[in-house]
Amino acid sequence: MAKHNITLLPGDGIGPEITEAVQKILSAAAVDIHWEEHLAGKPAIEKHGDPLPNFVLESIKKNKVALKGPITTEVGKGFKSINVQLRKSLGLYASLRPAKTMPGVPTRYTNVDIIVVRENTEDLYSGIENEIAPGVIQASKIITRDASTKIALFAFKYAKDNGRKKVSAIHKANIMKLADGLFLTCCQEVAAKYPEIEYNEVIVDNCCMQLVMRPEQFDVMVLENLYGDIVSDLCAGLVGGLGVVPGANIGTDASLFEAVHGSAPDIAGQGLANPTALLLSAVMMLDHIGETKAAERIRNAVYRVLGEGKVLTKDLKGDATTGEFTDELIRYIIIK
Repeated sequence: MAKHNITLLPGDGIGPEITEAVQKILSAAAVDIHWEEHLAGKPAIEKHGDPLPNFVLESIKKNKVALKGPITTEVGKGFKSINVQLRKSLGLYASLRPAKTMPGVPTRYTNVDIIVVRENTEDLYSGIENEIAPGVIQASKIITRDASTKIALFAFKYAKDNGRKKVSAIHKANIMKLADGLFLTCCQEVAAKYPEIEYNEVIVDNCCMQLVMRPEQFDVMVLENLYGDIVSDLCAGLVGGLGVVPGANIGTDASLFEAVHGSAPDIAGQGLANPTALLLSAVMMLDHIGETKAAERIRNAVYRVLGEGKVLTKDLKGDATTGEFTDELIRYIIIK
């Protein structure tokens, strides 16, 4: 079995705890990984004077795969989002966020299985803002043909490779006729190359309403950056919240798998954190690097433990510690 070199960013808050849990679980599944561990965010500032040292980026570029725990981003102050910096610096143009109903996780729905594909590099997240007059701020929305075509191709290829039947382009082209209009044009051009995949277009506000009313009508969704950020969290809410959904940022030359929830500093160090989201992100990572059998074993163990409902963390209405939940998962992985 091949040995994999993978960059590890434990993050802060509960990040180191859930990262350690995931490492133990992957080891129990007999995946041979050499972890190159680095700090990012506030811990990196304290040690290196830089929230994202260049050697961290070089490590990810060299290994081509990274696993990242949550990193705190302060609101309205402090350093720029590490997540955004990583995406831009590494060309991680596609955010992949599955939202799937899981056994034992109480939700309003029982049949949600949605893949959110979010463009990661432009839109309002380009960060172009200026004060054009006292008390008046202008933020520029950037939409390009290149990025829109690239994310549409990713969504349709993902649908085809994973047996999905439908891609929905989410937009606001009725108002932003040029920007969102270009995005739609690119999606339409790519859709024409995949006649076997059903294609439709949904205005973003209507999309949110439809997700709440009938989420089963969606399969793969492709969105610009801002809409994708919002809708991916909405979809997470349909299946139990950010604590149980994985995330990945995919580029041409590197990929980063991460928990999409926050760092929860209020419970850090108390053994209360739920590692499920980061674990399922690591499962996506295993599929990505060809460790599909180990990925399936871990995924089945997660479904079994959640479905039985005997050993769950506090956020899942249980009383197990992070360690107890981890040990229960490992028990099922070992016995298969």
